[in-house]
Amino acid sequence: MRYPIASLVTKSFAKLNLYLQVLNKRKDNFHNLSTLFTRIDLTDTIIFRKRLDSLIKIKSDSPDVPRDATNLCYRAAALLKQELKLSSGIEIELKKRIPVGAGLGGGSSNAASTLLGLNKFWNLNLPKTRLVNLGAKLGSDVPFFIHQVKFALGSQRGDKVKPLISLHKLKLWFILVYPKLKVSTPLIYQKFDSYLPVGRAFSRLTRQKHNVKLLVPQLLKRGQRVAPEFLFNSLEAITSSLYPVVNQVKNALSNMGLDKVMMSGSGPAVFAICDSYRQAQSLRNKLCKQYKSWQVFVTSTI
Repeated sequence: MRYPIASLVTKSFAKLNLYLQVLNKRKDNFHNLSTLFTRIDLTDTIIFRKRLDSLIKIKSDSPDVPRDATNLCYRAAALLKQELKLSSGIEIELKKRIPVGAGLGGGSSNAASTLLGLNKFWNLNLPKTRLVNLGAKLGSDVPFFIHQVKFALGSQRGDKVKPLISLHKLKLWFILVYPKLKVSTPLIYQKFDSYLPVGRAFSRLTRQKHNVKLLVPQLLKRGQRVAPEFLFNSLEAITSSLYPVVNQVKNALSNMGLDKVMMSGSGPAVFAICDSYRQAQSLRNKLCKQYKSWQVFVTSTI
């Protein structure tokens, strides 16, 4: 295979869930969800370099990133090679900035960026629909990142994605706190499922105060002034009960006067919608002084 270039550099964005409702458990042991994804400008960098052999090699500056076949970049490249019967090798270097195991979709984003990047690097010319289908085999959040949009609704496992083009001009600023604690998504769902036989307990976890589709006009009309009661995450109660630091982060943000505070995904990262970059940066400085063990970011939709 001919390479038009010897290397390719791509960005891999994180995500937040502005709304996440777990509806029920599926026969395949996954869960049906209703969620509102937003892509943020917290990014990893992925560098693809050609190899003369047929191997897939992973390099990274992070000790938290596996270098073997369990790595999602590796799995994405291997899936392309398998599906298209390619003999090409590739070196994938991952420069991590998105915390691992934080509920920010870093691994899924890396997988999506690998599919998109290799589609270009290897001159495969696969359509987006094919890449989305391949991405769904790697993880439920991967299709969202394949679409490369700022906002989208997710349904079924989260892998059925409806881009919200009407929100493409909307910019939200966030303060994002990662308390340097890895959380296993399968564990959170396992604990969540233990509530299933208890009707009232499950109702409290899944009750939606507002349908996710009603959050969209809220965002259109009011921007960052969206009413806090529209933000909802079914998994927050489970994660915070297992890891009390989640509530500590939420309380710290609330005590700073922020009312739109929520955990992203299965956690433990917590975010708050701010009125401006200036407000987010000011609060970040205060938090960093007070809680030196936390990792705090100022980020926005992109």
